[in-house]
Amino acid sequence: MNWKKGSLIVVLIVCAAMMIPALCHAGRPGFDAKEIRVAQWGPQTGPAAPWGSVARGSRLLFDVVNEEGGIHGRKITYFIRDDQYNPALCVAAVKELVERKGVFAFVGGVSSASGMAVKDYLAKNKVIWVGPATAVREYVFPVQKYLFAVYPLYEDEASILTKYAVEKLKAKKIGFLYQNDAYGKNGLAGCKQRMDALGMKLVAEIPVEPGEKDLASQMLRFKNAEADVVIMWVSPTIAAISLKTCATIGFKPQWISSNTLSDYPLMNMITGGLWEGVITGAMGHTPDSDNPLMVKYREAAKRLTPKERWGLFYYAGILFAEPLVEALKQVGPKLSTDACLAALNSIKDWRGIGPEITWSVDQHQGSDSVQIFKCGPKSSYELLQDFTSNDLATWKK
Repeated sequence: MNWKKGSLIVVLIVCAAMMIPALCHAGRPGFDAKEIRVAQWGPQTGPAAPWGSVARGSRLLFDVVNEEGGIHGRKITYFIRDDQYNPALCVAAVKELVERKGVFAFVGGVSSASGMAVKDYLAKNKVIWVGPATAVREYVFPVQKYLFAVYPLYEDEASILTKYAVEKLKAKKIGFLYQNDAYGKNGLAGCKQRMDALGMKLVAEIPVEPGEKDLASQMLRFKNAEADVVIMWVSPTIAAISLKTCATIGFKPQWISSNTLSDYPLMNMITGGLWEGVITGAMGHTPDSDNPLMVKYREAAKRLTPKERWGLFYYAGILFAEPLVEALKQVGPKLSTDACLAALNSIKDWRGIGPEITWSVDQHQGSDSVQIFKCGPKSSYELLQDFTSNDLATWKK
């Protein structure tokens, strides 16, 4: 009996030792004297895998910060979880990161559906979330105490792009292809807001599910409606299927997309070269920009992540995470969630490699302007319109 009791005691001690780190992390506050724990989910696999580089781009920023000594002596410990663009998997991953890893803050996070699935959970657990890699109204209206948006609203971007299509391209018949979730529906709402203001109606508005692979019937509807412009609010994979399908049926509208499809080399690769001529929104510098910060990060990427392609989705991960780093620097050594919130709420007219950001206690939508680019020869970037605000934006009035 004695040896059995002894064995049981050993087992209990080992189990307790294994549980201590998890319990300490789960008890928050998400940092100690040597580290700050930050995380992100993103589709490393699945139908939206091309967007997975966003999370990896954030890692580059944190690696650069750590190389430079960290933030007030603390290094960033960064976790990435692959949710495969699946809200259920995202929920499981986020709970693990919060309850087992004790994460202090999240950055980025592709997928409106996934974000909506975890938004309230993060708020309940007082976990800061900066720069969602998606831009839906539900994130910040009404103000969410722990959530700070960098991305211009899809609603505003779609309104600006629609206005450009009508006024600059002289489009008469516009169709809209949208993902059947918050991402797509927010884009559709912005487009229809502009169309209403112009006294126009869409000739077709067609939803699509993220995993669909056969879009022949949807593309035929656009063709039969004689759409001269089709605006897309979809994933890279759906966009590629759409363009390839239209190429086989002889339908060649002017394609316009949100900046979610503005990584031209990638889009040209997955569409077999069909992306040339596509117009998109944009909220940051071009990949070859000589902006000092862009040069710094581009050189760091060559050195630290030579296997990663330096593209827009990749450095968008930097763009989304930069404001958190800025806030942590402003806080100083006496870090706390409340102190970080105060620093985030005091950011005004601040700019990294993305749009100018301003937040306050009453306003967590950081920016409202987008540029308009066109994919030129050899995946080049042609600036069609510089940063422009949505003159119909209701949230600013």
